Amino acid sequence: MLPLALTMGDPAGVGGEITLKAWKALHNAPTETPFFLIGDANHLKSCSKSSGISASIELIETPADAKSVFATALPVLHRPLDGPVDIGTPDPKNAPSVMASIEMAVRFVEAGDAAAIVTNPIHKQSLYQAGFKFPGHTEYLAFLAGITTPPVMMLACPSLRVIPVTVHVSLREAIDSLTTDDIITISLITAEALANDFGIIRPRLAIAGINPHAGEGGAMGHEEDSVISPAIAELAKRGIDATGPWPPDTMFHGQARESYDAAICMYHDQALIPIKTVDFDGAVNVTLGLPFVRTSPDHGTAFDIAGSGKASETSLLAAIALASQMAYRRNS
Repeated sequence: MLPLALTMGDPAGVGGEITLKAWKALHNAPTETPFFLIGDANHLKSCSKSSGISASIELIETPADAKSVFATALPVLHRPLDGPVDIGTPDPKNAPSVMASIEMAVRFVEAGDAAAIVTNPIHKQSLYQAGFKFPGHTEYLAFLAGITTPPVMMLACPSLRVIPVTVHVSLREAIDSLTTDDIITISLITAEALANDFGIIRPRLAIAGINPHAGEGGAMGHEEDSVISPAIAELAKRGIDATGPWPPDTMFHGQARESYDAAICMYHDQALIPIKTVDFDGAVNVTLGLPFVRTSPDHGTAFDIAGSGKASETSLLAAIALASQMAYRRNS
């Protein structure tokens, strides 16, 4: 299998040290898919020294070189930073390097040189200050891939998968902007991805309500009747096993989770609070609807602990494993 392409993330954050830890955890496992980092090798060596993570680092010329190098050193496709790094303090001067790392990863998977992309955490505010015009990773990846249908964000762990219909907007805007068509579109993309990338032949979708008790028959809100139920009815017509609207406060306990393969949630925190409660360290961010596989750790840059060696690589390891599995299923 082709290697995975890891992006550098914000150099002032924990991306470098968790990548080093992930390599140390995997390089002796012959069954694991090798990966390479697109980033500044000198910065990575500094991360190794400052965080006390002893690891060999070797420059490679092409993604194909990663396979022969991975067992003895972390393969790095060198992309120099544009400015110095003050660990824990993001600098917009390095935003072009961060964006270039992501673009290079996309070009590698498009060319068939890498199996999938795993992105380290970025700091959106410093990117915005440098002229970044996208809400986040997901939208930028869609732009680079040249797709017009908005991609879908899934958060996944072994016992739960959640997909928010509205994402990085205020709660008021989420409620006002929620539409039947959006629920249908996102549910269809999710069902297709569950079949193609997760090997679930007939995916079961649980559609959440948006109001307490799923509206209590209209006593606590009308969106279930006017917006969400029509979407469920249309999905059923298209052969999708979709149920709901589910009361949001009772759909995430252990027994309820066994009855569906993914939960379609109406807004950001409705999706992210339960999965981060169930598996904070092991959850993975997955982008659905792209022509390639992309996963990411489900945490941020953690500037407060960057450089200390305390950052956990657990979510990155989960993102690497899931990217490998998804790429294998898709290519098969």
